[in-house]
Amino acid sequence: MKTNVDSKTAYLVQLALMVAVTILMSFTPLGYIRLPGLSMSLLSVPVAVAAILLGPIGGLVCGTTFGLTSLYQAITGGSAFTGTLLGLNPAGTVFLTVVARALMGLCAGLIFAALHKNVKTQKISYYVTSLAAPLLNTIFFMSSLVLIFYRTDYIQGFVAKYASTNPLAFVIAFVGVQGLIEAVVCFIVASAVGRILFGAVNKMGINYTLQKEEAAKAVQ
Repeated sequence: MKTNVDSKTAYLVQLALMVAVTILMSFTPLGYIRLPGLSMSLLSVPVAVAAILLGPIGGLVCGTTFGLTSLYQAITGGSAFTGTLLGLNPAGTVFLTVVARALMGLCAGLIFAALHKNVKTQKISYYVTSLAAPLLNTIFFMSSLVLIFYRTDYIQGFVAKYASTNPLAFVIAFVGVQGLIEAVVCFIVASAVGRILFGAVNKMGINYTLQKEEAAKAVQ
C-alpha cells in the first residue's frame, strides 16, 4: 500500500506534467488555431484532463496556467485581440484571461468529483466534464468580455461588423462555429484520454479520494 508521501509525490508529479502539457500546447500550434478576431483555443483539453485526473485543484492549477499563458500572449503581442484589450483595461484583461480560465478549471474539477462519487453517474462523469470544460471556458470568457469591454469602441466595432442587436447576439456571432468545434474536440479527446489515464492511475494504487486529500494538504 502506498504511503501518504508516495501518493502526494505521485499527485504532484502528475500535476507538474499536466501543467507542462498546458504550457507546451500554449506556445505551439497544438493549442491555438489562429482566426480573425478570437483565436480558437484547444487548451480546454488538458484542463479537462487535469480536472478528471487530479480533481478540482488540478483543474484550477491547469486552468490558471492556461490563463497566465493567455495573459503572456496579450502582453507580448502574441494575441492581437487580447493585446488590444490589455491597452484598454489591464485589470479587466487579467480577469478575462486568467480568472475566467481558473474558474473554468475549478468548476470542471468540481463537476467531475460530484458525478464520479455517485455510482449511477460514474460512467458519464468523464464525458460531462470533457464537454463542460470548453463550454465553461466560452461562457466565462465571453461573459467577462461583455461585462467589462462591451461598451468600448473596439468591441463595438465587432458588434457593428456582425450587425448584432444585443450582447447575446454578439456572443453567438463572435463565437460562432469555432466554439462548437472547440467543444467537440475537447469532448472527444479529453473524455478518451481522461478515462484512460484515470484508470491507469487507479491501477497503480493511487486512490482518487486520497489524491484530493493530499492535494489539499499540499497547498496548505
